[in-house]
Amino acid sequence: MSEEKMETSANVSNGAKPAYEEKKAALSPEDLSEMLAAGTREVHEKAENTQFVKDFLRGRIRKELFKLGAVALYYTYTAMEEEIERNKDHPHFAPLYFPAELHRHEALASDLQYFYGPDWQSQISCSQATQRYVDRIHQVGQEDPVLLVAHAYTRYMGDLSGGQVLKKVAQRAMKLPPTGEGLEFYQFDAIHSAKAFKQLYRSRMNELELDEEVKKRLVGEAVKAFQFNMEVFEELEEIGKTIQEDVLDADMPVHGATGGDINKCPYYAAKLAASGGTAYACQLAMAVLRHPTGQVLFATWFAALAGLAAWYLM
Repeated sequence: MSEEKMETSANVSNGAKPAYEEKKAALSPEDLSEMLAAGTREVHEKAENTQFVKDFLRGRIRKELFKLGAVALYYTYTAMEEEIERNKDHPHFAPLYFPAELHRHEALASDLQYFYGPDWQSQISCSQATQRYVDRIHQVGQEDPVLLVAHAYTRYMGDLSGGQVLKKVAQRAMKLPPTGEGLEFYQFDAIHSAKAFKQLYRSRMNELELDEEVKKRLVGEAVKAFQFNMEVFEELEEIGKTIQEDVLDADMPVHGATGGDINKCPYYAAKLAASGGTAYACQLAMAVLRHPTGQVLFATWFAALAGLAAWYLM
């Protein structure tokens, strides 16, 4: 590793102001980050449109399902971070090893203790869909470690992007403490600029010495990772049908509140803006602002969700 890279890594890990806010390198379609973004765009869109995710983004949350989702994440990240530790010196993963900045299983343990109490470990179990995801992560880590890059990219980059929007939605809907209890998973204390860190991470991925065949396998593995996540979402949806619990609502405008016209929904407007339909999205925004429910929240949520959608479409 070059002296410049070592200095960057040290500055990130010791909690000092990050030194990775450098000029953005010109990207090409052959760069791994670009191949992953392009290769997972379709499946990412499908994951975004599962009912569980759509309800979450609308601020309609069942607390029991949220807790079960945190359980699934706990098992997933525990497996992934076990394999990352096993392979932290592997030449194809070492440049992406940022435990202090990224690792989530301890934060998830804190969240589960908040929701379930001190004996939380005796109250949770790994679901079938989550177990399939966990088994694949362990298989990759033990048999083909380079593919861990795809799983780390899929999870961590999403956590640093859309995850920050989901935190605000969950906090509001479930009336969680403003001090962050129950939502430590979404808090990255060692990262001072998510944008700059994501730029560093993608740059490190692009510098990995990988041939075209390996890059294509990584894209395929990233698609699998999204599919595993969708299976977990679908499993949660099925469980939700058996839970008799009031839906907690963050009082966010939803498609149904606009008379069934998705074009009047601010979430849809945000996505249009991120994908290039800026002028049209502005017209929709003006329409939403005529409604009292949209006036207070629109500005903040439009910006946040536009950022989320922009990451999806990169």
